[in-house]
Amino acid sequence: MQFKFLTTVALATLAVAVPTDPPPTNQCNAPNNLECCNSVQAPTNSGLIGTLLGLLNISVGDITGLVGLTCNPISLIGGGNSCNAQTVCCQNNHFGGLISIGCTPIIIDV
Repeated sequence: MQFKFLTTVALATLAVAVPTDPPPTNQCNAPNNLECCNSVQAPTNSGLIGTLLGLLNISVGDITGLVGLTCNPISLIGGGNSCNAQTVCCQNNHFGGLISIGCTPIIIDV
């Protein structure tokens, strides 16, 4: 009888102690990371993107996702800005709208 009780308690403790999967790290923090970019491309060492990344001292190998050029923030509150170009969610858009990195295209149905 006591063995069954101890076994049940041990199994219950083990079930509670099992770790769960962490949430994905690539989720969009909308509306903070929503951008409307005139151009979205894969990161490369050549062309305009390569030049801009070089000037900002950003290695292409460090970038996961796409690179957006000439981006403006999108506000979803109060009607917000409409985007006539490519809507993306970018992880790093601290370059004055010139370039945003770590972007993922998204579709906003209104």
